[in-house]
Amino acid sequence: MSHLLDANFVDRRDPNRQTSQQHERRQFSNSHSELSDAAREIADAIDGYKIQHRRRFVTYEEIFQVISELGYHK
Repeated sequence: MSHLLDANFVDRRDPNRQTSQQHERRQFSNSHSELSDAAREIADAIDGYKIQHRRRFVTYEEIFQVISELGYHK
């Protein structure tokens, strides 16, 4: 583990780490402006789910749950 000896290594997972930027990496695009209305509704619902459940990344099951709650079905 050479990164432990590297003074430039930054552990982003460290909960005590202070950053000047409060920008969080996202699983999907930062902008929904190029999406259709229906796709934007799904993207907003997934973002809301991620915030509500404090999840940075979601599983396919979680995406399916969000889409189902919007009323979509096969």
